[in-house]
Amino acid sequence: MKRALCIVVHDVAWTTWRECVKLLAMLEQLGSPPVTFLVVPNFHGHGHIDGAHGLRRDVDRWLARGSEVALHGLLHQDDLSRPSGPVMWFARRVMTAGEGEFAALSAGQAGWRIAQGLRILGRCGWSPNGFVPPAWLASAGTNQAVARHQFSYMTTSRALVLPATGEKIFAPSLTASVRSTVRRQVSHLALGVMLEALRNVPILRVALHPADAHHPDILARWRFTLLQLLAAREPLTKSQVVMSRA
Repeated sequence: MKRALCIVVHDVAWTTWRECVKLLAMLEQLGSPPVTFLVVPNFHGHGHIDGAHGLRRDVDRWLARGSEVALHGLLHQDDLSRPSGPVMWFARRVMTAGEGEFAALSAGQAGWRIAQGLRILGRCGWSPNGFVPPAWLASAGTNQAVARHQFSYMTTSRALVLPATGEKIFAPSLTASVRSTVRRQVSHLALGVMLEALRNVPILRVALHPADAHHPDILARWRFTLLQLLAAREPLTKSQVVMSRA
């Protein structure tokens, strides 16, 4: 199989949709490759996505062309009690800015949130095959809950994980950090270095975030990077990658 490229649009919600539209406009200029949409059903508790009719119409248009929806948490917000220990505090409060919703949940807590998220997406007519925990942080309880819900895959920052068997498919992700000028400058350099280092991996992911759309320099960098990748790789959704290995 030709080397694969998974283009992933993170944090899809009605409150982020304006930025997502800018990302999708860039992708349309590149030929509208299939996309995996990571949908947050109730982003930060600001409203259920099933009420966002324009968003649903646009996503459905992409789905009709071969894209897919994956469940990306429920709130995308780590609203549990204070993290225990410096390592977890750093992971949950600094590295992810408090977005790692599933980092410390029990199986029961994670299962309830997953069920609520699936119910909301079901009202949109969407039945996701995959689950991606916000910030790629998943507790042991979350892993148990995901297996019980019969998803065909979940993802970490470096792999596609098949819950049914526990198999991990190496699939690293390119991403940009835009929370400061210094982070954006580092991202420009890092994307170039990582692209070269990962040139020959069989499966590569690109993680586009709504915040990227606020920075023309980052959008230009993504466009340049995707042009190179699409010339050398076959764009597939995550589900298509998993199915190709069955």
